Amino acid sequence: MSELVIHDLHVSIEGKPILNGVNLIVPQGEVHAIMGPNGTGKSTLAYTLIGHPSYQVTGGEVTFNGQNLLDKKADERSRLGVFLAFQYPVSIPGVTVANFLRTALNSRRKSANPEDKGISIPEFRKLLIEKMDYLRMDHAFAGRYLNEGFSGGEKKRAEILQMAVLRPQIAILDETDSGLDIDALRIVSEGVNALRGPDMGVLLITHYQRILNYVKPDYVHVMIDGKIVESGGPDLALHLEEHGYEWVREKYEATAA
Repeated sequence: MSELVIHDLHVSIEGKPILNGVNLIVPQGEVHAIMGPNGTGKSTLAYTLIGHPSYQVTGGEVTFNGQNLLDKKADERSRLGVFLAFQYPVSIPGVTVANFLRTALNSRRKSANPEDKGISIPEFRKLLIEKMDYLRMDHAFAGRYLNEGFSGGEKKRAEILQMAVLRPQIAILDETDSGLDIDALRIVSEGVNALRGPDMGVLLITHYQRILNYVKPDYVHVMIDGKIVESGGPDLALHLEEHGYEWVREKYEATAA
């Protein structure tokens, strides 16, 4: 079984410390939610795990399948089976959704087997239509330029479609619920739930409990000041929804003192 192991991770941006000793293990097959107020480092953790060059690791280690993730480039991490769904997906004019996904899938396949000749166009078309039907996406979506002119909900569905096609072992969802209306949230959540299970672990980053009404986590973690200071089961998210984060901060500061 694959697992993402984060040990005493410290990260800075332009010399400013953001993460201050994060410890977390996300096994394949489990859903872990990270919650916390704005500015606590949740998205920094996501971008660090996928290898964004603006985030400087100043201490600690991250391993995946026993390999040091931190010495690998972003594309190498992706080919290993790590996936990031962005909070704000970027547009790629001139590249259709279908071409982007087929190229990404072939890259993943060739990494696993250098002799792999890639998925044929008919086979890929069948796979893509199957995934799009499940996510209730118009087939014309495949011919549009990636995220160009997409609504917020369409961008998030495109991210989940990528996840459905690539089938990563660990998926990091950075505030996937941001900007979604209730119908789009439900559809995106159904996609996540369909893919979770023994073959994929999920690290779900969110401010609010509402997405956790649809995607039930196995564990909930609270991040304050760049470190995880509280962990529990799904009930912890409900408690946070009712009482906010201040009690966690007070508990953390009392312990630190």
